[in-house]
Amino acid sequence: MASVRFTVTPTKAEDLPGLSDTSPDISSRSGARVRFGSRESVNRSDPLSEASGGVTTGAGADTPEHSSVDQGEGNSKISSVYINNTHGVDDDDFYDRNLALFEEEMDTRPKVSSLLSRLANYTNLTQGAKEHEEAENIGEKKKASKSPQMGTFMGVYLPCLQNIFGVILFLRLTWVVGTAGVLQGLCIVFICCCCTMLTAISMSAIATNGVVPAGGAYFMISRSLGPEFGGAVGLCFYLGTTFAGAMYILGAIEILLMYIAPKAAIFESKQPEGEGAAMLNNMRVYGSICLLLMSLLVFVGVKYVNKLASIFLACVIVSIISIYIGALVSAFKPPDFTVCMLGNRTISGHAIDDDECAKTALLQIKEPAEGADANFTIIYENITVGPTLDPSLAPALVEKTTYLWKQFCEGPELNASCDKYFQSNNFSKIEGIPGLASGIISENVWSSYLSKGDVVEKGSMNSSLVAHPASTHQPYVFADITTSFTLLVGIFFPSVTGIMAGSNRSGDLKDAQRSIPIGTILAILTTSIVYLSSVVLFGACIDGVVLRDKFGDSVKGNLVVGTLAWPSPWVIVIGSFFSTCGAGLQSLTGAPRLLQAIAKDNIIPFLRVFGHGKDNGEPTWALLLTALIAELGILIASLDLVAPILTMFFLMCYLFVNLACALQTLLRTPNWRPRFSYYHWTLSFLGMTICLALMFISSWYYAIVAMVIAGMIYKYIEYHGAEKEWGDGIRGLSLSAARYALLRLEEGPPHTKNWRPQVLVLLKLDEDAHVKSPRLLTFASQLKAGKGLTIVGTVVSGNFLQSYGEALAAEQTLKHLMDKERVKGFCQCIVAQKPREGISHMIQSSGLGGMKPNTVVMGWPHAWRQSEDPQAWKTFINTVRVTTAAHLALLVPKNISLFPSNSEPCTEGYIDVWWIVHDGGMLMLLPFLLRQHKVWRKCGMRIFTVAQMEDNSIQMKKDLATFLYHLRIEAEVEVVEMHDSDISAYTYERTLMMEQRSQMLRQMRLSKSDREREAQLVKDRNSMLRLTSIGSDDDDDTDGGERDRPVSGGGGSSEHHRRVQMTWTKEKTSQYRATHSGCSTPEGFRDMLSIRPDHSNVRRMHTAVKLNEVIVNKSHDARLVLLNMPGPPKNTEGDENYMEFLEVLTEGLERVLLVRGGGSEVITIYS
Repeated sequence: MASVRFTVTPTKAEDLPGLSDTSPDISSRSGARVRFGSRESVNRSDPLSEASGGVTTGAGADTPEHSSVDQGEGNSKISSVYINNTHGVDDDDFYDRNLALFEEEMDTRPKVSSLLSRLANYTNLTQGAKEHEEAENIGEKKKASKSPQMGTFMGVYLPCLQNIFGVILFLRLTWVVGTAGVLQGLCIVFICCCCTMLTAISMSAIATNGVVPAGGAYFMISRSLGPEFGGAVGLCFYLGTTFAGAMYILGAIEILLMYIAPKAAIFESKQPEGEGAAMLNNMRVYGSICLLLMSLLVFVGVKYVNKLASIFLACVIVSIISIYIGALVSAFKPPDFTVCMLGNRTISGHAIDDDECAKTALLQIKEPAEGADANFTIIYENITVGPTLDPSLAPALVEKTTYLWKQFCEGPELNASCDKYFQSNNFSKIEGIPGLASGIISENVWSSYLSKGDVVEKGSMNSSLVAHPASTHQPYVFADITTSFTLLVGIFFPSVTGIMAGSNRSGDLKDAQRSIPIGTILAILTTSIVYLSSVVLFGACIDGVVLRDKFGDSVKGNLVVGTLAWPSPWVIVIGSFFSTCGAGLQSLTGAPRLLQAIAKDNIIPFLRVFGHGKDNGEPTWALLLTALIAELGILIASLDLVAPILTMFFLMCYLFVNLACALQTLLRTPNWRPRFSYYHWTLSFLGMTICLALMFISSWYYAIVAMVIAGMIYKYIEYHGAEKEWGDGIRGLSLSAARYALLRLEEGPPHTKNWRPQVLVLLKLDEDAHVKSPRLLTFASQLKAGKGLTIVGTVVSGNFLQSYGEALAAEQTLKHLMDKERVKGFCQCIVAQKPREGISHMIQSSGLGGMKPNTVVMGWPHAWRQSEDPQAWKTFINTVRVTTAAHLALLVPKNISLFPSNSEPCTEGYIDVWWIVHDGGMLMLLPFLLRQHKVWRKCGMRIFTVAQMEDNSIQMKKDLATFLYHLRIEAEVEVVEMHDSDISAYTYERTLMMEQRSQMLRQMRLSKSDREREAQLVKDRNSMLRLTSIGSDDDDDTDGGERDRPVSGGGGSSEHHRRVQMTWTKEKTSQYRATHSGCSTPEGFRDMLSIRPDHSNVRRMHTAVKLNEVIVNKSHDARLVLLNMPGPPKNTEGDENYMEFLEVLTEGLERVLLVRGGGSEVITIYS
């Protein structure tokens, strides 16, 4: 006997990758034990246990934590030390005994322990990857990744600081303060910081409402507002981040060319007018080179960017600290930066080559050289103004003109003609940095907005009354753009963006739900305090003319912030250069990943290519597109023009973050349970309002462009149908809006003016679950100019418990057909034992509240006379009766296969309306609705009505034309006179044939019924019920009654009891046949031939024949004929005759639409 050895090692559930509900059940308790997933597996293992001579464990089998195995007589007993297992019962028995009630549903409803085990093994996936529900089912073994260990300070606070502090702080904040003044500057900073703070509160609520994989704003918005908003705002956020990279690069190049290496400029202009253009060209060339280098660095590896990030962050912090120290030092020892003024106008420091801020200077001459010009200017000597030398030591002091003289005068001579303003004002020097204790803040409190080309002036200084316009050739400091409060908001706002940096790193955080809110809000508070205090410090330390001097021309080209820094301006220059380079690298790193995430979500088809990258996941194609878009920003070349662009995109992103939080809060979605509780919908709404206001305040035309871009992306995603269901807030909003609208509609019946066809289309499926008459749905779609509700329904015969799968398949068939015909609506599939009952249930239960169908569209029973299934037309008549009882309108297209498809427009012809009786105006409204569709648009409309002998046909025609005029319907009107005539022989013969046929069929069905009764004594015909289709009820009695039929096993016994009483004796058989055989005997056949037709049937047939003659005569060439549908007889005995009347009425017509109103008015002449 072969022995089998099991080696059992202690394991834990957490150590097994890919643990799912369908895998063999493994308990989370450690220990060496063999587990099986089901009772069957245990039973299958029994022979193995019996066959084995013994089961031994591996090392450590004698430890108490391991199961001990005792060998018995051919069977192994497994004893365990676990609680409630004292009788040596297997652990599987333990679970089965406690969860036996639920064991059949374990595959769909797992044990709580199994679920918790899976959740414990959950890891944050990178954003844009497959949803984690799908990823858990992948059985591949993955490398064990390190658990994220970053805390709040390193993971959120510092990255947010680095992203928020940027180029604007160093290059533009002083200019904003000088132009707007301290008060308005504080206002600008406060509004922008409030916007980001409120957004951060909303973002914290969203970020703590469940696990947020890395991806930040895009992930949060798309999962909160749906794929349409997510895609639109995600791309806006991507474009904003990309343009931010361009702005940072432009800022770095501006620092390089203005303050570090001015001589590195490639393009130079000799004329002052061309200096701006030359500078822009330099920015474009150097910016493109810098972008290329940065893109290559990002392409080579992000790890290098991450290593440099800490260095760049250190540069930012050191620079800010040096500003604060410099401001404090300036209170005791202000730095020496003098500004030359002419009157109250600021002179550019670049124009003072001889360091002389004066018109003339005294030059000491000991022995003038022969032939020297007496009026040479002091370009190379640095002589102080005024006699400072001892007269005995200097033989002569000569007054000479300075370098500035040549800038304002036509020559260096003292008698040369000069600028009038120059003549009437003197030069003076002021301190550019008066210091914290100087009280200069009183001058800088108020705004001083300038237009392009204005000279920067100091309002507190006096100047002559000669107001002479300055020329660009003169060495003044000019304003390069026209400034306003709104412009400054747009330029400053990018300096407060970057608050999403923490949420982007949520995958690296130890506790993201705690770290993101704390870190982000602390970072915003820190930066807000720095910005607000910087505004006050700049206003209190630096003179207004220097603040308004954007590029530091008045202080000889120094960076204005650098003049305040301690110990040297180079601290700020170098620090700001590296920090802007770092911020640019971060943008070029983050933007491609954001685009890759959007592409991988597959909501925008044309972006799919950007979801691919290198083997390690680096987004190569996305980086290429990002570099191209950033190049567009660099070609703009002006920091002040790029900043408002990214302001728009970021503001739009923040607006939707606030909207998402407000929506989720107001809708009270059950899944909305944020761990961060310090939020309120009013705060989110306020943040959203501020974002919208800032968009239009800063640049209304950019705001409109950004909204148009977002709207186009939204409609594109909606048009292509994003197949995503993320449980978003917009769906919740739709549900709330639908509920509100339905409750409002429930308040009362719709007014006649609001009536529109809410259509229930009844379709019939064949045995292969294909729609028999798809043109019915085409016709319904052509009616949909009324924009009403459409419900497409069908009935599946059978029992719901057994036929649920068939019902789902039928529903999918209907959905595919609706998509093909582009019908917007709902489909409904009902499972019923009898199709006519199913149709009745559907008509009763379809719709909800005020959105119930008011019109039923059903097909004509094709070839009902020859049909083997006599119940098809009975179901039809029953449906007519049900719709009449429910006060619904009924449309029955006859010869539906001849109706035009949506791709076959009618180029000419008429839609003829035969208005015989008035039943609410449906006959008037339907042609109007059909003519709104392209298929029927070119058809004219003719209305015919029937006049009897006693009617005045001329007056009827006038009245009908007036009525149509008031209805605003254009149609030709004709009144057809029907003369009283005797009933023709044809009519009599037709009626006779109809009644004979009915009698014959009745007799045939009776004999068939007898045969069935006898056959059912040996065979139950329940099995045949499954074969019935939507239009048949084989078990219905022929005389209109309903036979008892079994529904369950109990019903079967009662049916059998009824049949047992049918004991046929010879006498009974002969008696029954004598009374029921009918046409089976020659006597019965002769009785049928001697039938005289019923007088009422003859009259009805006469009407049908006469009407048909008139209709065929007038409308034989019409594209469509609309006709009043007569109601079915109250007595069910005449159902077959009713079908015959309808056949006679519509004979010879190609396309007919039988219309039966619902009893209410659907059209009105009033406005």
